[in-house]
Amino acid sequence: MEQLRGVLSFFSGNQFSGRLFSVLIVLVTSAGFLESKHIIGGEVTYECMGPGSGPNTRLFQITMKIYRDCDPGAGGAGFDTPAYFSFYRGTEAANSFYNSVTINNVNITRIVPDTPKCIQNIPFVCVEEGIYRFDVELPVINESYFIVYQRCCRNNSILNIYTPESIGATYSVEITAQAQSLCNDSPVFNEFPPLIICKDSPLDFNHSATDADGDQLVYRFCAPENGGGPVLTNPGYTECGGAQPIPPCPPPFDPVPYIQPTYSATNPMGGNPQVVVHPVTGLISGTPIQVGRYVVGVCVDEYRNGDKLSTVRRDFQFNVADCDPTVLVRLDGGDSLIYLDRTYYLKSCGGKDVYINNTSLDPNFINTFAWNFDLQGTPYFNDIDWSPVISFPDTGVYVGKLVLNPGSECSDSAGVVVRIFPGVESDFSYSYDTCVAGPVQFTNLSVGEAGGLKWNWQFGVPNGVSTERDPSFIYPIPGNLFVTLEAIDTNYCREIIQKPITYLPAPATVIVRPSSFVGCLPGEITFENLSTPLDSTYQVEWTFGDGSSSIGVISPTHTYTTPGVYSVNLSITSPIGCTVADSFSDLIRVVPSPVADFSYAPSSPTSLEPTVTFMDLSKEADRWFWQFDRFGISNQQNPEFRFPDTGMVRVLLVVTHPEGCKDSISRWMDISPEVRWFMPNAFTPNGDGSNDEFAGKGSLEGATNFNMTIWNRWGELVFDTDNPLEAWTGRAQQTGGLSPAGVYVYLVQFRDPRGQLFEYKGYVTLVR
Repeated sequence: MEQLRGVLSFFSGNQFSGRLFSVLIVLVTSAGFLESKHIIGGEVTYECMGPGSGPNTRLFQITMKIYRDCDPGAGGAGFDTPAYFSFYRGTEAANSFYNSVTINNVNITRIVPDTPKCIQNIPFVCVEEGIYRFDVELPVINESYFIVYQRCCRNNSILNIYTPESIGATYSVEITAQAQSLCNDSPVFNEFPPLIICKDSPLDFNHSATDADGDQLVYRFCAPENGGGPVLTNPGYTECGGAQPIPPCPPPFDPVPYIQPTYSATNPMGGNPQVVVHPVTGLISGTPIQVGRYVVGVCVDEYRNGDKLSTVRRDFQFNVADCDPTVLVRLDGGDSLIYLDRTYYLKSCGGKDVYINNTSLDPNFINTFAWNFDLQGTPYFNDIDWSPVISFPDTGVYVGKLVLNPGSECSDSAGVVVRIFPGVESDFSYSYDTCVAGPVQFTNLSVGEAGGLKWNWQFGVPNGVSTERDPSFIYPIPGNLFVTLEAIDTNYCREIIQKPITYLPAPATVIVRPSSFVGCLPGEITFENLSTPLDSTYQVEWTFGDGSSSIGVISPTHTYTTPGVYSVNLSITSPIGCTVADSFSDLIRVVPSPVADFSYAPSSPTSLEPTVTFMDLSKEADRWFWQFDRFGISNQQNPEFRFPDTGMVRVLLVVTHPEGCKDSISRWMDISPEVRWFMPNAFTPNGDGSNDEFAGKGSLEGATNFNMTIWNRWGELVFDTDNPLEAWTGRAQQTGGLSPAGVYVYLVQFRDPRGQLFEYKGYVTLVR
C-alpha cells in the first residue's frame, strides 16, 4: 500500500502534469492500439479513510469496478493495464484539470451467472469483473473533485442504443465539498444484476446499495455516460474522440444515445409491465418482452439531513433470453381470470363450486403439486386433483396457492385468489300491437342480489341499443328478430339472455314517394314505398290510375304514355292478415314533351359574312339555351351570333318545357373562308400621284401561292411578283426604262384557304 501511495501521490504545478502526460503517451504508443468493443458496465465509488498527512486534507480510497464481455467469440479487448484516471476540480459545468493517476494493477474475477432455475436453452454469457483500487490524498476545498475513467467501446450487440460499437463509456464519481468536509463514504451497490433474465418472466432484482454512514438513499434510472470514441490511430487515439483518452476528458459528459421513442434513460427496456426501479428500495421489477441486450443505468443519490452528498452511477447490461421454462404455474379461466404480480385472481358469479383449469408447464417435469386454500378457517389441501373443483362455503374472498414440485429446486408457485359473488339472473318480457305498427315495450325481469344492476339491450337491428331498464323500441323492419339483454351488477357479474320476437304488424301509415309529380312524356316514375315495417313477406298492391297495376313489388317503376292527371292507390297486407291502404289523388301529372328545332340565315355563312341569325322553331318551350360550338352561348329565343373563325361548327339548342322537361337538337354549320379579288383595266404612271401603279384589290386572308405576271404584246415578261401588295410601276421589272403606252396582258393565280385555285386573266392599258 505504501508503494501505491507513493506512485499516486499528488503534486501541484504544470511541471508534474506535463511529465506524467508524456509518460502516458509513451506507454500507450508502445502498447499498440486496441479496439475495445467489450465494455458492458461499471461504476466508481469512494471511501474516506480519515485525515491525510497534510493539514486540512482527506485520504480517500477510490474503487472502480468495470465489467467486460469475455466471450472468446466476441473478440473484445482485455482490461486496461495501465488504466488512466483524471481528477478535475470545480463544478460539472466549469472545472479545471487537477491531476492524473496511472494504475497498473487490476483484480480480475469471473462472474458466474446466477441462471434462472429450471429453464432450457440458456445462452452462453461470459462476464469478468475488473477492480481498480487506489488511495489518494486530497486537500479539502470548497469545490467538487471529479474522478474520471473513459474507454471505448461498448458491446456491439446492445439493442437499445444507436451504434453501440462506436459508443464509449465514462465512469466517474463526484466528491462534493460537503463530502470532503464530513469525510463521507459513497454508497456501494450490494449485488451485481443477474446476467441472464427470461423474456416474458417477471423480473425482481434487489439493486439496493449500502451506505456506511446510514444516509438516506434514493434510486432512479439514469442515462449511462458516453466517453471516448472509435478512433484507433494516432493522432486522435488518445484524444477525447479516441478509443482511450489520455488523460480522460472533463465533465460534463454526454448520455448514451437511446433509440427513441422506444427507449430512454428512464425507460431503458420497455416491458409489460414496464421495467422500473423502486425509488426507496432499489428493487428493479417488470416483465421484459423482447429478447436482446440492454444497457441500463441506475443512480443512487445519497442525502443527509435533506442535503445531497453524492451520486453513484452504475451502468450494466441486461441479457434477455428466450428461455424455455421447465416448470411454470399457468392457470386458464377465460375472462374471469386476471394475472397480476404472480397471483391469479379468479371470479365466480353465483356458483360456489369452482373449477380451476391447471395448464402449468411442463407436465413431464412436474412430479408433485399441491393446492392450498383457507376456506373460512378450514384448511383445504389437494395434491391429487390436477384441475380441481373446489366447493366454497359461501360468498367471499378465498386466498390459496398452487405449488409445483414443492421442496424441489425446480419448483414454481403462484397465489390463487377466488372471489365468490352472488349471481345475476337476466330475463325480460315484451308486448306490442300485433296489427298496427308501433313501439315494442320491453319489461326487465332481471334480478341480482348484489344490487347496482345496469343493463345493455341489443334489439337485433343496426343501432338498436339501449341502457334503460324498461326501454321501448320502434322497429324499422319486420321479421323474426333476436333481442339480447345483458344484466351487470356492482361486482361486474353479468348474465346474458337472448329471446326471439316475431314482429309483423301492418304499417301505421302508408307513405309513398314522390309526394307529387309533374313531368313530360314519357313519364317513367319509380314509386318508393316508405311504409314501415315492410318486407317481401307482405302483400303489396299498386294501382297507377291509367288502368295499370302492380302486385307483389314493394317499390315498382311505371311509365305513363298519355298526357293527363292520375291518382295512385297502395294497399299493404301483413303476413298475419292486417291491411292498411291509402289513395293519393292527382299525384301524377304528365304533360307533352317539348320539341327542339331551329333554322338560320344566311344558309352558307363565310368569313366575310360570319354573322348568323338563328330562328327558334321549337314547340312547347319557354326557355332556350344555345351553345355556338366553343365560341359562346345565349339564352335568347332568336339570337344573333358572329363566328370568329372558319370551319365546321356545332350549334346546340336545348329547350325547356314550363314543367322542366327538356329536348335538344344540334346542327353542323360550315363557316367557309371567302376570298375576293378585283383587277383594274388601266393606269397612268406619270407621277402625278393618281393611278400611278397597277395592282389588284380585295381580301386574300388565308390565301397561299400568290403570283402575278404582266407581259407586253411581244410576249416579253415585264413584271413578276409573289407579293399581293406589290404593284407594277410601269417600268420593266420595276428597275428598267419606262414601258411604252399600250395594252399589256396580266395573269394572277392563288389558292384560297382550302386549296382551291383561283385565276384572273385580262388586259391592262398603260396610258402616258
